[in-house]
Amino acid sequence: MGIGLSAIAAISLAGALLASTTLVSADAMVPLPGDPVATADGKVSGTRLGSGVKAYLGIPFAKPPTGELRWQRPQPISWDGIWNADRRGPECIQVLRAHDINHYFGEEPTSEDCLYLNLWAPAEAKPGDGRPVIVFIYGGGGTLGSSGMASYGGENMARRGAIFVNFNYRVGLLGYMAHPELTREQGGHSGNYGYLDQNAALKWIHDNVAKFGGDPGKVVIAGQSFGAGSVAAQVTSPLSKGLFRGAMMSSACNFSGTGMIGGVNPLADGENAGLELQQRLGAPDLKAMRNVPADRILALQEENQLGLSVSGVRAPSVVDGYFWTGTKEQAFASHQASDVPVIASSNGDDLDAARYRLTRAGNVADYQAIARQMYGADADQFLQLYPAPTDADVQPMAHRAAMENGMMMNSRSCAEVQAKYGTAPVYIDTFMRKHPYAPGVGIADQNPLTVGAYHTADVPYWFDTLDAFNWQRPTRVWTAYDRELTDRMAGALIAFAETGKPSTPRLNWPAWSPQSPQYMVFGDTAAVQTMDLQRMDWLAAHPPAPANAPPQRTGARD
Repeated sequence: MGIGLSAIAAISLAGALLASTTLVSADAMVPLPGDPVATADGKVSGTRLGSGVKAYLGIPFAKPPTGELRWQRPQPISWDGIWNADRRGPECIQVLRAHDINHYFGEEPTSEDCLYLNLWAPAEAKPGDGRPVIVFIYGGGGTLGSSGMASYGGENMARRGAIFVNFNYRVGLLGYMAHPELTREQGGHSGNYGYLDQNAALKWIHDNVAKFGGDPGKVVIAGQSFGAGSVAAQVTSPLSKGLFRGAMMSSACNFSGTGMIGGVNPLADGENAGLELQQRLGAPDLKAMRNVPADRILALQEENQLGLSVSGVRAPSVVDGYFWTGTKEQAFASHQASDVPVIASSNGDDLDAARYRLTRAGNVADYQAIARQMYGADADQFLQLYPAPTDADVQPMAHRAAMENGMMMNSRSCAEVQAKYGTAPVYIDTFMRKHPYAPGVGIADQNPLTVGAYHTADVPYWFDTLDAFNWQRPTRVWTAYDRELTDRMAGALIAFAETGKPSTPRLNWPAWSPQSPQYMVFGDTAAVQTMDLQRMDWLAAHPPAPANAPPQRTGARD
């Protein structure tokens, strides 16, 4: 049946007026009429949520990657009988979160047996509806993250008429380690198992979503932070071609092989990381490594999030000859990449702001002094392009420079790569809205008084999950405008899946081009602005001098 733009607007507005209360499924199963659903792997039965939404939680899309399947490609699974899909599966094993950080939404079980997906469908959905499908891939720096986080739930998107799917994938050393023995065992390639998990989940969605009312031709994949890098990975892998019609990347889009989100290494680098882990474990061979308890591996893993500082082993993403046969740009040049419409998104107080020294300036004197440290003899030119005549101008201008030097530059680069090798449009946006924090609230990894549109701040607006932040304890005082902005952003994402364009009757979002470098700003208003390419070209030609030491990250990058 599909959903017309007028219907999208009506459904989105209705959804915006409803506040979700079912954030985590721990209730008794409520049988759904018409179940079980016969998937290609076996029959599944879901549960009806209080809103009427159909939820199929914890569907396995691959065998548990345990025992001999540790560090193997995800293997097909099938079952007899009926799988009760009424609660989420465990997150893939990782370090746990403090209870007073921004992204703590309750405890989740954690396990190597973690390859499960969740699917939410509208109450009235049925096979043949042809509904748009939103698929979300979480972030977390490649070592953290879970589909079970309440801010990533799909109930409200289903209430708006879409099918929403998220899933777990292996992270850290268990998700990305390459090793010479693995390379010999697996036909000349190893590593990238987390990306292969994502590919397996996308194949499951393509093969089965029609049974739940979705259209496999209207699938959009979305990701944030490392999840954005994962979306870029799927776009540039020949294994995932044909599995989605569009891609949305938040913080940030990266179609190159370098950068803070999305760097790729040669296979040999990944194998060296595997050998280092083997040495630290004192394991004689791969068989012994597969028998080591997962917590010992986790203890040796590099981790610099959640307030941790562990100088351990990190497994990089690699050009393995299987998931990737070359660099990302080579994938575009050879037309192995998916030529699909893209939304390239970032935030106004994102990771680039934390790493850009000028944002530490508190007054005009500091601003000018730091600019001279960063740009030396070219500082006068910089100060002409980014003037801050008063102390009140310092922080807005410093963040503008950080954004245009960082993730907005990434978004522009993605659009230029797409234009060079493909035909599909790119839509760019920047999220600038500061969350309205509850007075006096304390958050361990944020200062509510000074934080702006932080890394991940946009996610609850895209998915209509604002209320997740008040589920454990009250941290936000959402306003009518926050609901309105959610309505526009969630509606744009559903329209993107339905039509390949994010414009709706309530939001005119033009595609970016070098001749018309327009982008959408989601802030205290939603408005189209024009990039200042002159300033961005200057920044690209004048990289700042390196700092003595980068700022320490304390929060989770998800």
